[in-house]
Amino acid sequence: MGLFDKKYCDFCGNKIGLLGNKKLEDGNMCKDCASQLSPWFSERRHSTKEEISAQLAYREENKKLVAAFHTTRSIGKHTKLLLDEDQRRFAVTSASNLESANPDILRYDQVTGCDLDIDESRHELKQTDKDGKQVSYNPPRYEYSYNFYVTIHVNHPYFDDIRYSLSNGYVKTGERAMGGAPGGWRVNRPGALSGPGLSHYYEYLNTGNEIKDTVDRMRLAAREEAIAQSTPQAAVVCPFCGATTLPDANGCCEYCGSALRN
Repeated sequence: MGLFDKKYCDFCGNKIGLLGNKKLEDGNMCKDCASQLSPWFSERRHSTKEEISAQLAYREENKKLVAAFHTTRSIGKHTKLLLDEDQRRFAVTSASNLESANPDILRYDQVTGCDLDIDESRHELKQTDKDGKQVSYNPPRYEYSYNFYVTIHVNHPYFDDIRYSLSNGYVKTGERAMGGAPGGWRVNRPGALSGPGLSHYYEYLNTGNEIKDTVDRMRLAAREEAIAQSTPQAAVVCPFCGATTLPDANGCCEYCGSALRN
């Protein structure tokens, strides 16, 4: 088969344009079908047609979870962590229309951890000398900027991490080096500072810490629920019918249906 032979998508059957082929380990995929995969999935080139077909089926089922998802809390300015606290599910997306974006809906018990990375970039400032050339200051001067990345680690069949930029790019702090600590949540905060970019820096820092705290609470809630479900319930005497009963999932008598819990 020649380099420029026509190729067809192994999923929808449509002809693939010259630059539109998304290679698989054993096949081809058009860009429209590839766009239906999870945005957190990065192993397409090393996946088989069978594996991709399974993921497309999962993504189709995910639409039902999106339709049933009701956001009770949203954290973030650009890409957001969305929570459905009643169903104990969450999603991460920058989309305003969830049904169109079809973000992956995950359960609290799929979370395994959360990290924040702060990427520092510095640009040397120059001055113009008497000959019109750009030269360094003595001592050198630098302009600093920072990008905040959140990584939520998950137990999921198609991806292990949900990583995104909390600040949607770099935040300039002028000539103030903020001492970001890569790989951790602790950032040096030398006194009450103010100035261009600094308020945004602290805004994203605080939002990151809020996400970290929220994810930790999600893990704790899932753990407590698992423990409660695995703990055998003690038999009680129903005050309404007098039977010795094990309360059902709603805390009611299994014989007469009366509520045993307030």
